[in-house]
Amino acid sequence: MACRSGCCCGSGPINEDNARFLLLALFIVVYLLCGAAVFSALEEPKEREAKARWAQRFEHFSQKYNLSKKELRNFLRNYEEANVAGIRVDTIRPRWDFTGAFYFVGTVVSTIGFGMTTPATIGGKVFLMFYGLLGCAATILFFNLFLERVITVIALVLKSCHERRHNKVVLPQNGRRVSDGNRASGAAAGEGGKGEDLAGWKPSVYCVMLILGAAAILVSCCASLMYSAAEGWGYLDSLYFCFVAFSTIGFGDMVSSQRVVYEGHATTAYRVGNFFFILTGVCCIYSLFNVISIVIKQVLNWLLRRLEAPCRCCFPRRGHHPHRHPRRNVVAPGHLRARRDPSIETDAINESETDPGRRMSGEMISMRDFLAANKVNLAIMQKQLSEMAIGHPRQCSSTSHQNGFSGGVGALGIMNNRLAETSVDR
Repeated sequence: MACRSGCCCGSGPINEDNARFLLLALFIVVYLLCGAAVFSALEEPKEREAKARWAQRFEHFSQKYNLSKKELRNFLRNYEEANVAGIRVDTIRPRWDFTGAFYFVGTVVSTIGFGMTTPATIGGKVFLMFYGLLGCAATILFFNLFLERVITVIALVLKSCHERRHNKVVLPQNGRRVSDGNRASGAAAGEGGKGEDLAGWKPSVYCVMLILGAAAILVSCCASLMYSAAEGWGYLDSLYFCFVAFSTIGFGDMVSSQRVVYEGHATTAYRVGNFFFILTGVCCIYSLFNVISIVIKQVLNWLLRRLEAPCRCCFPRRGHHPHRHPRRNVVAPGHLRARRDPSIETDAINESETDPGRRMSGEMISMRDFLAANKVNLAIMQKQLSEMAIGHPRQCSSTSHQNGFSGGVGALGIMNNRLAETSVDR
């Protein structure tokens, strides 16, 4: 009781996954607050200046043409309605012909959603709900499969480079090459260790992040050259558009391929190039974001290890309590966690069904038992999804809980045990 009251957490042992989740939530909140402060400092003066300029122009226009402010505001509201329907002052391509509709559905399923084209009819809005549900799910699956293949190719290339460095001929101090006999004897002596080293070698997440980052920068720079020449944007504005589009943020303030004809450029070739760059850029940025998430998770694991020392009272004691079963993924020293090798299918069952008083009584099911039963179903489903995403059964090991990358679905499930930092044998 004294330990519980003096604990900085105040609620007993902390589940490692929950602690990581809370740290990430805290980081996102602080990140949002910092971002809001920076953007407010940068953009608010520009907004005030634009409002003052617009009020001056509005007053000048109403006096020059002897229009009442009420009539002028009604006219501007009518233009805003036309603007939502796709009407612009300058001539632009039709929004709802086949090519325009194809551009629209591409922004829907890729979750970019520029916002410059939106359905105006009830039928279109209802159809969009069902169409986007299936289309977005299929596109996310495509991105995950793309990520799986990219990670596999990068791993093969890096492993080939590692093998070349590993098998390089070593020159002695006198500068002469090692003889074939000595090289064969040395190779036979170290063949076992060398084979084990190469067999268990995995690329570092930092190398993969560097390669994906270089690929994303290369695609963005090439696409910016095309947009600068075709759209007349500045190069920095083109880079800004590439990040907004490739990251599927899609503000809609700048949208490519909206003119009817591009003078001096092959319109069809430009539209094809625009589609190719957006598809390639979205895949690269999606892969890069997921690899960066692994690095963020590593930082969270490091923070959890640092928090273990000043918060020892939050962790289980060395002695095993006779009426208390240890919880899975509890933040505790490694020698305590190594004593158990829980199964993903039976861990939650053991936590709930080992209470004989509850099972022998005629009481209704408690909330703890209800959550434990759901925990089993969710864990089994998570394991199956991860195995289908990776393509082979996942090996469960107690060491997988120690490095903080014990599972995950989707992109995290694909990268699990494929990088050095997510490997269970680290």
